[in-house]
Amino acid sequence: MEVPDPVQRRSFLTLFSSLPAFTAPPAPHRITSVELFRLHGRRAVTPGADAQYQVQPLHIYPEYRPKPYRDDPQPPREASVSAIYLAIRTDQGSEGLYGPIDREAAILIETQLKNFVLGKDAMAVETVWDLLYRSNRHYRSSHPMMAISAIDNCLWDLRGRVLHAPVYRLLGGPTRSSVEAYGSALGYSVEPDAAGKRAADLKQQGFRHQKWFFAHGPGDGPEGVRRCADLVFALRLAVGQDVDLMFDAFMGWTLDFAIAWARRAEPHHPRWIEEAFPPDQLDSFIALRRATSIPVASGEHLYNRWEVKRYLDAQAISVVQADPEWCGGVSELVKICHLAAAAGVQVVPHGHSLHAALHVVAAQPPAVCPLVEYLILKMRSYYFFEQRQPAPAGGRIELPDAPGFGIEFDPSKIEKREPFRP
Repeated sequence: MEVPDPVQRRSFLTLFSSLPAFTAPPAPHRITSVELFRLHGRRAVTPGADAQYQVQPLHIYPEYRPKPYRDDPQPPREASVSAIYLAIRTDQGSEGLYGPIDREAAILIETQLKNFVLGKDAMAVETVWDLLYRSNRHYRSSHPMMAISAIDNCLWDLRGRVLHAPVYRLLGGPTRSSVEAYGSALGYSVEPDAAGKRAADLKQQGFRHQKWFFAHGPGDGPEGVRRCADLVFALRLAVGQDVDLMFDAFMGWTLDFAIAWARRAEPHHPRWIEEAFPPDQLDSFIALRRATSIPVASGEHLYNRWEVKRYLDAQAISVVQADPEWCGGVSELVKICHLAAAAGVQVVPHGHSLHAALHVVAAQPPAVCPLVEYLILKMRSYYFFEQRQPAPAGGRIELPDAPGFGIEFDPSKIEKREPFRP
């Protein structure tokens, strides 16, 4: 055996002394508690205002089609408000918090998923997601996927709190210091004069991108096409050419109706027409995209990466609107972003909520995820119980720096906290 000379020996010792000391891997954070609870409080409301309906698939039937809407503001009054939140705790003392979540998701967590996740490593977010997805043949979509989304988002918050970092940093770090929001005008009157005035006001507030919701569809016949086209014209006249206008038909149209509207709307350059048909009508999305220069958007009711991939492979949409509250949480939305980027398609998440979507968008390149949706009227009260409510200033939302999603409650607004009961 050859003995190294003193110089070689000193070199080896120097090399090994510079290596970091071996440390054992961190202990798992085993889930010991899954708690659903409801908060109660009161807030001021103005009845009779900002309650414009949007076209619905059922409106093809006259008896289900509402009467024309008009704002009729009543004196302000107080109304009750409540929200459901999810808390997950571990044997290491760590905790994740997420919400508000939908009642349908809460029911499934409480009755089916709660016991399944007990004992799992809360830091192994990807593993927990895959186990939940595989645990039941019906969990691939709809309300079960909404429940998985809530658990996944809550675990990302827990992970952020353990590692003392916002979720967007765990996803690769921010690509910008603030994210531009488009203002969703759901609830505002779509009478052309009223809508035009409101759109001009939103422009002054900094919303360079606005989405408006149609109230008319095939059940209204040719008059419905005209009224939907008139809305586009009135809005473009009010805001000029430097504001993006998007439009949402909420699955309430037929292909013929959509093409007839698109021919009238094209000269006014909408940024997109959203969810003109139910998501199972893939062929209609393909046909509409081929028939118009207006980009076609959809995806809030696509519940996983495989459903999104089918749309991308068919070149059916220009914008993917997968919602991390419904499509599988942060974990799944990131995968959907990668699929979309490879297909050259943008992802602008549907804004049912904002915490998860904001953090994913912030960590993706702006070319892939340029915007978040901000439902103006809904968000006034959606985060009522939280101290740091995400909201745009000048059309942009600053990224929070608190660990996880930064959710903390304002005790002064909570009149009662009680366990959620299905």
